[in-house]
Amino acid sequence: MITSTPEPIALTAPAESSTSDSAAPEVVPELRNAERRRSLRVTVLFAFLGCCLLVLALASAGIGQMNLGASEVLASVLHKIGIPWGTLPEHPHAESALWAIRFPRVVMAIVIGAALASAGVLMQGVFGNPLAEPGIVGVSSGAAALACVVIVFGLDFLGSWTLAVAAFVGGLAATALVYVTARQGGRTEVVTLVLTGVAVNAVGGAIIALMTFMGDSSSREEIIFWQLGSLNGTRWEYVLFAGPTALLGIGLAMFLTRKLDLLALGERPARHLGVDVERLRRQVIVLVAILTAAAVAFAGIIGFVGLVVPHILRMAVGPGHRVLLPASAMGGAVLLLAADTAARTIVPHADLPIGMLTALVGGPFFFWLIRRTRRGAGGWS
Repeated sequence: MITSTPEPIALTAPAESSTSDSAAPEVVPELRNAERRRSLRVTVLFAFLGCCLLVLALASAGIGQMNLGASEVLASVLHKIGIPWGTLPEHPHAESALWAIRFPRVVMAIVIGAALASAGVLMQGVFGNPLAEPGIVGVSSGAAALACVVIVFGLDFLGSWTLAVAAFVGGLAATALVYVTARQGGRTEVVTLVLTGVAVNAVGGAIIALMTFMGDSSSREEIIFWQLGSLNGTRWEYVLFAGPTALLGIGLAMFLTRKLDLLALGERPARHLGVDVERLRRQVIVLVAILTAAAVAFAGIIGFVGLVVPHILRMAVGPGHRVLLPASAMGGAVLLLAADTAARTIVPHADLPIGMLTALVGGPFFFWLIRRTRRGAGGWS
């Protein structure tokens, strides 16, 4: 009987395992370093935005027919809160002008810019498209349409609050109409939602055109100027309504950031990870409507803030909504405050519409964004 000796079998698995084990310690420090660099970048960005916001606020409050230095403005603020630092403005009416006219406008610009940019982040997150912006659900056109009706017919049932309340209600009503129309069988189709928003925007534009035709010269000037956006005539009463509304909307949106991150993986993976996509979409649309309606009600239609700011900051801090949302809120405040300052200073003794300036910046950026998206996706079919 002949027996054959089996050939030895080469065991390569342990060698691979040892190689992977030796490589693992090299990967972990790289990941930690990358996380540290990202954290440092985020910290620097927030510090930069905070400094820009503070400098712009002091400069904007001091610019006007009665120019004041930044140190005088800061001294006025500190004296107001009980800190006797610096020299107060010498002009007898400087203090009243600061606190009754300029500071409300500065704070309102910060609030509205933060609200619009935050709404843009939510829209882009829930639609998964960098081209989405708050006006897509019809909230801006609905607010403008009802505001124009109030202007033309001279309605005054709430006194000086009539126009703002009507615009706020019109924005919410338009968004509700879009959502109810797009919802079918317990689901909301994104394409139907967008198309319904386009239809509502068209109807809102038609109503605005009709009101412009029916109104007198004074009403037409107010409609046109209100459509283009302006913070002229802002009062502390308006800030005390818009400010808490925007803070509440942004605060509630922070609780949705993790779900929006999961939704970025796709609807099906998000559902497998426990995200109720339909409920999330409904919550986002409600928050967008509240944030945008609060902004439009007190400043008119200001476009492109919700489109430009989130996309720029997404390139800086990444797509994570936990950082992107507050960063965009600060970026939107900086952008709108800078635009309002420019609107008051570009033409002497004139107050240009803010929406015109943001459109001049946002229009070319939108064109570039479309071209960039098409190159990255290979075009749309």
